[in-house]
Amino acid sequence: MGVKKSYPNEKRKFNKEKMKNIVKGFLSNPIYLISLIAIVFLVHTIVVPLWQMLSNTLLWGEGDQLINPDAIPGGLTIEHWKQMLTSEASKNVFYKPILRSLGIGVAVSIMALIMGGALAWLVTRSDIPYKKTLTFLAVIPYMIPSWMKSMAWLTVFKNDRVGGAPGLLQFIFGVGPPDWIAYGFLPIVIVLGGMHYYVYFFLLTAAALNSVNSNMEETANILGAPRITILRRITFPLILPAILSGVILVFSKAIGTFGPAAFLGLPVNFYVISTMLYSNMQTGMLTEGYILSLTLIVLAALVIYINQKMIGKRKGYDTVGGKDGRKTMMPLGRWRMPVFVTVIIFMVSSAVVPLALLLLQSFMLKDGVYTLSNFTTHFWIGKANPDIAMGNVGVLVNDSIGLALKNSLLIAVIGAGVAALIGIIFGYIVAKGRNSFTGKVVEQLAFAPYLIPGIALSAIYLTMFAKPGLFLPSLYGTLSIIILITIVKDLPFATRAGVSNMFQISGELEEAAQIQGASFFKRFFRIMLPLTKQGILSAFIIAFISAMKQLDLVLLLVTPKTGTLATITYEYADTGYPQFANAIMLIIIAITMVVYYVSSKWGKADLSKGIGG
Repeated sequence: MGVKKSYPNEKRKFNKEKMKNIVKGFLSNPIYLISLIAIVFLVHTIVVPLWQMLSNTLLWGEGDQLINPDAIPGGLTIEHWKQMLTSEASKNVFYKPILRSLGIGVAVSIMALIMGGALAWLVTRSDIPYKKTLTFLAVIPYMIPSWMKSMAWLTVFKNDRVGGAPGLLQFIFGVGPPDWIAYGFLPIVIVLGGMHYYVYFFLLTAAALNSVNSNMEETANILGAPRITILRRITFPLILPAILSGVILVFSKAIGTFGPAAFLGLPVNFYVISTMLYSNMQTGMLTEGYILSLTLIVLAALVIYINQKMIGKRKGYDTVGGKDGRKTMMPLGRWRMPVFVTVIIFMVSSAVVPLALLLLQSFMLKDGVYTLSNFTTHFWIGKANPDIAMGNVGVLVNDSIGLALKNSLLIAVIGAGVAALIGIIFGYIVAKGRNSFTGKVVEQLAFAPYLIPGIALSAIYLTMFAKPGLFLPSLYGTLSIIILITIVKDLPFATRAGVSNMFQISGELEEAAQIQGASFFKRFFRIMLPLTKQGILSAFIIAFISAMKQLDLVLLLVTPKTGTLATITYEYADTGYPQFANAIMLIIIAITMVVYYVSSKWGKADLSKGIGG
């Protein structure tokens, strides 16, 4: 019996045909094609900037020959790292800023967890009155930039020892607060943790508590378990993933914050990573800035890794039993009204008081003088007067403010709209390919921008897009580069919202349409998008608010023609005109609140879906 021989040419032909069919099948499947396009976009806008940042720290630059005659531009070196880590200046330019940033991150996370978690428990698990009002007040601080609250803090606690006009307390009592209260570590932590980031813990923890089935809590209560035991052994483990997610969110943002650290730290030379990074960028020390950025990214990634180890592969806990809308409520008894009043005072202090202080200061002719004769409307509607503010006109009649307003709205609307749409598409890719290689790659890369400090990302974008590249022309000096970086920075939240929405849609609807012969695009635009419109709107709102108040992300990219309201605010504050800065900030807040109100009233948008997913 003869043996059939196999010839190499036939094998090669068979393998070639097999590979051809695989490629054809891959390209003919829309989900694979869209995944490929998504990965190319993410690699070009995220991976390439990170690679350029790392490679710049390992290469000699053109200007390095002035410092080291042996430097060969483009040659490999670890000298930049050695200088940052082991030189005489390392303590002040590297180690101190890092330790301060870590200290701020830990302190802010603890404070935000305590305040946000307690507020979430009171709203979801106690009989405290006016819960809807408290929930609305809790969301307001997110719409107010943290750097604006820093200026409100200075309005009250600033002293005249550092320079400038004294704050409200010194005006009233004649003695200014000590520097450690007015500036530095303590006020930065209070502003970030107690007045701003606690809202993240509130939204995440409240959502987790609302989703917990209360049968086990009620059973434990019937069996006589103390409330503290129920909280420790049942409730806390169920909401642990949400708490740890809040820790990642707050810690990563706190260690990279710029505005509060600049306003409250720089007057007393209290440098953290972000302000030291900005100082390096401003003085042309890009490589040193990149090293600080990479350090910040590694720290944030380390926190995420620890979080994954703590909760393992499980992102939540399932409880046995049917869906139960009832919640175990703890009566506050005689403490009900005192607790409510305390919560109201806290929330008014973190949301309403800063607005009132900045509004008051925007009408003060001379900063720090709180008398009726010192009030004026010049900073809002005043005409040019050489005796006031070097002849600057009021913000409502200033053409440059009008241009900045137009730029801000264009960036926010286009950037937020595109980010929300891309987030839904990425969410679709992740949901449909949860266990596939492409789905995992898209999910991981879309989260990466969250780890990159805004100033670092803008610096590398400035380098990348200052000249024509592989896919795009030179973008520097245009709104396009600001819109692009806004989209990229908002991808983590937009994608999270997209994934959450896609998992709520049954796959049977799309399968039925596919059986009927509907094309992919028809299924996506006629079924998936309409069913996720509320989620898209929520993602749009979160991105819109972020874009309107964004400062560090665009500070290095703007030009006189592309300035935004946030960057002009910083310029006024930095040059000693807080009245103009406060007036512009109030305009920013008014716009974001109106947009959020309209979206929540008529579009049923939910801000918590953008933050918590």
